[in-house]
Amino acid sequence: MRPICSLVILIGVSFCSYSQSAFTSASKGYYTIVGAFAIKENAVKYNASLQKSGIHSACGYLTSRNIYYVYTLKDANVSVCLKEMRELRKKSEFWDTWVKYIDVNATNTTEIRIVEEPSTPAPETTPVLTASVAPTTIAIAEEPEGPEQQIIIPDKVTLGNTEIFLSLYNARNDRVAEGNIQVIDTDRGRLISEVKGNTYLILPDPKSKTGNISLICDVVGYRKIQKEINFNQPLADTSFIEQMGTSIIAHFELVPYQRGDIRVLYNIYFYNDAAVMMPESRFELNGLETMMKDNPTLHIRLHGHTNGNYHGKIIRRNPDGDFFSVAQDARTTVGSAKELSESRAEVIRDYLISRGIDGSRIEVKAWGGKRPLYDKNSANAKKNIRVEVEIVKE
Repeated sequence: MRPICSLVILIGVSFCSYSQSAFTSASKGYYTIVGAFAIKENAVKYNASLQKSGIHSACGYLTSRNIYYVYTLKDANVSVCLKEMRELRKKSEFWDTWVKYIDVNATNTTEIRIVEEPSTPAPETTPVLTASVAPTTIAIAEEPEGPEQQIIIPDKVTLGNTEIFLSLYNARNDRVAEGNIQVIDTDRGRLISEVKGNTYLILPDPKSKTGNISLICDVVGYRKIQKEINFNQPLADTSFIEQMGTSIIAHFELVPYQRGDIRVLYNIYFYNDAAVMMPESRFELNGLETMMKDNPTLHIRLHGHTNGNYHGKIIRRNPDGDFFSVAQDARTTVGSAKELSESRAEVIRDYLISRGIDGSRIEVKAWGGKRPLYDKNSANAKKNIRVEVEIVKE
């Protein structure tokens, strides 16, 4: 039987024999799929037929969808999978191919565990599909029951009836990048929701006249990027949108910071009159830490800003105290706006040092209220209270 959906990567290579001891646990990445089935036995039979014909394949079970997949390749580089997919679609047997991303370490996503070896390997001289994991059968979390189900592609694809995969990756090395995307109602200029990248999801309907949506990705370590998509006609813009079987993939090629770039760390928050961060700052700090660790030659400058020419008490954490709470042992002094802005930049630097970042890579610059973004009495005055990160050396 024909699989419900398919994708393979076809490269002529010699097949090497394998053994149970060579097996390794699966990890997150892009998987190339050759078949999707609602019944386990059908997937196993299709997998066996592929192996008999000389194809290096494996079985997997997607718990979130109750679907069995037969796949041939797992790779962290989405571009590799997409390039080979386009080549394969030229062959009539695999016209409906697609690539799927799976994060086995995240909650609420697929758990893949390699448990057994196929019985009949292909002969060593046969050209086969290449794979980065050994042929396997994947452990089943829950056994679905009932007749085989078909995956149907709607006649009219909209974001209301089709899942979209928001693919975030580093434009320099194609590595997957972690981050969130803001979903904006373009007509009204309002935030609808914020969603996690590298996940399959149904985007919310803006319920506007045009149906236009703006997707804004502002990940620490990368330049801000904005894409436009229409809720009712998502395939109209093919510059970053591609249909993959029953889903849509939206490509976000993130460009890393370069020397001279300055970005506001808007998601780092401080207690009033304090150089102590609030707990919700952890997410942005994690992104900053990842940026420094992934780019060991990078040097940054942290710019501290306040709202107006403040002069009064300044609460500072004890050098051995918590970065995210105003403890009883916190030190209270009196100082200027410039001193407060400097202390806030310093506490971010101290946090990064505590996480293993070399302090010599981090400079601090204090501005006080000299460089406001808004009038100090405006509705947006709180945004003047900020720390910016500048790339001074790549």
